[in-house]
Formats: sequence, structure tokens, C-alpha cells
Amino acid sequence: MALAVSATTRKPREGEVDGSSYYFLSEEEFAKRVEENAFVEWDGHFGKCYGTLWSEVTPRLEDGQSVILEIDVNGAANVRNNAPNAVLIFIAPPSLEQLEERLRSRGSESEEQIAKRLERVQMELESARSYDEVLVNDDLDAALVKLEGLIDTYETDERKQHVRDEA
Repeated sequence: MALAVSATTRKPREGEVDGSSYYFLSEEEFAKRVEENAFVEWDGHFGKCYGTLWSEVTPRLEDGQSVILEIDVNGAANVRNNAPNAVLIFIAPPSLEQLEERLRSRGSESEEQIAKRLERVQMELESARSYDEVLVNDDLDAALVKLEGLIDTYETDERKQHVRDEA
């Protein structure tokens, strides 16, 4: 398994490393890559762009690995269009109150940004029905065990081959 590193036009937060946390791209570079169809999926929200580059996915699939993408619901819809056999797992917060607490504890967003995120999460929760699975992240260790179980369930040579064929 491999985790694809996403690209973004937002500035790095403290401790984030280019190429490891994200690929931090200028708006011009991101737009250029969109024009070149270099993204499996991409979307813009909160005034910034986010996406997953094919260069992060294709080589790993060709090596027989499954690839995990950390993406939003619009990105997931794009992945579903580009790779219909991809497995989509929606990771949901235990409650909106706990999500708000998590956002505030990061200390990286303004009150306005937090309000926008909380507003958007309503739409995201409604789209969870289109995913293959929904996992509630109420306890990190328990959620990880559930996630590993879901991955084991879907991790078959046949499904991996279909996804590789679509890439």
C-alpha cells in the first residue's frame, strides 16, 4: 500500500514538508498541471486548490500496490469517474461538535474559515451515501483497526487489476 501525496496551492502549515506532506504548488503551476491533465482528481475550495497527481498513483498501481488518496467528496466523485472500481471509504467525524473542537485545536484557521468548513461538512456528510463504506473516526486506534479490516476486505488481486487497467 502507498499513500499518494496530494498537491495544493495553500501555504504550508508549521512542520509540513514539500513532497512529503503535500506538493506545495503556485497557483500558476497548479493551473498548468490541470491543463496538462496531470491530476487524477482536483478541486478548489476555501480559496485554494487541491489534487492528486497521476504521477503519484500510476507507478504504484503498476508495481501492484494499492494507493490511498486523502481527498474530499468532489475528488472522490472524480476518482469514481476515472476509476469506477476504486474503493471509496468516507471517514466521518463522530459529531459536528467534535469536528469543530478538532479544527479549533489545530489553531491554523480563522473563525471565518472554521465556519466555512463546518458549513461544507454538511454537504460532505450527505454525499457519504455514494461511498462503498463509511467509517466513523470516533477513536483513532479503533478506527484504524476498522480501516485495516475494510482494506483487507477489498484488497483482492481481481479488484486491484481492474483499477490498474483503468489507470
